Amino acid sequence: MQRITRLSILGLAALAGMSACKPESVIVTPAIPTAGVRFINALPDSTGSFGLDFRFLDIVENSTAFRVQFRNSPTTTSGVTAATSAQFRAAQAGSRRFAVFLDDTLQAIASTKLKDSTLTLEAGKNYTVILWGAARAGQMKLSVINETVAEPPAGKVAVRVINATPTAIDVRRFVTGAAVPAGATWSNVAGLSASSFVTTDTGSISYNVQPAGGGTPLFADMIALLGAPASSSAGTGGKLDIEPLPGTRVAGSAVTLIVFPRSTAGARTPQTAAFAVPAGAFVWDKRPPRGF
Repeated sequence: MQRITRLSILGLAALAGMSACKPESVIVTPAIPTAGVRFINALPDSTGSFGLDFRFLDIVENSTAFRVQFRNSPTTTSGVTAATSAQFRAAQAGSRRFAVFLDDTLQAIASTKLKDSTLTLEAGKNYTVILWGAARAGQMKLSVINETVAEPPAGKVAVRVINATPTAIDVRRFVTGAAVPAGATWSNVAGLSASSFVTTDTGSISYNVQPAGGGTPLFADMIALLGAPASSSAGTGGKLDIEPLPGTRVAGSAVTLIVFPRSTAGARTPQTAAFAVPAGAFVWDKRPPRGF
């Protein structure tokens, strides 16, 4: 019995030694091709208590645009208004099924789909999905914009406007502090459409929005996203390690003004004074080069 015990111990030791000499297994995680997708809620007459949810139905991933309020939660800081919830989120490339739901605490409302469709995402590209029009009148529309923006020339930025109102507008862009130009940068931009991009010098740029053909501005002139150059966490003179923020002061950026309609009177969308008239908010479409 003592001999058998000793042999068993020796056998176990040998196995342990063999196990210790075995190379570690390497698990390779595949690189999943992704695209960027953002959701714009420009629907003035339909919402849940907390707005709308946009999510893909075919793959579980962190790409959901959750509780997106009408106008994408505009926030004004230092005179610049940004649609804070309009951010690109990574989504797996390919043919994807998605839906837009009302966001609400009541299941009967939260299960309501406003749209259920598919779109094809190409790896490395960004897309804007925008819901706009008039749902109550049967004129709700969902559009997908391929946000492939050409690289602006050296020292330039690209700018444009998205008209989410139902009527055409004229938009003028100009250097902040200068007089509003007589001619429009973008003339007769149709309702529920996006203009082309134009390039301009870097600097603080303002937008003036009027009805097509001219008239009283829809709202006060707005200053576009300014951005910030690459910087250092160590302070002035330190090694650059903080990426630049897109804006009209940072070359290589692309910026858009979204002109939103007013809320439909009596709808569940916000009914405060700020939502009783059209309004604008800015988003970025292209990040500038890192610079380090």
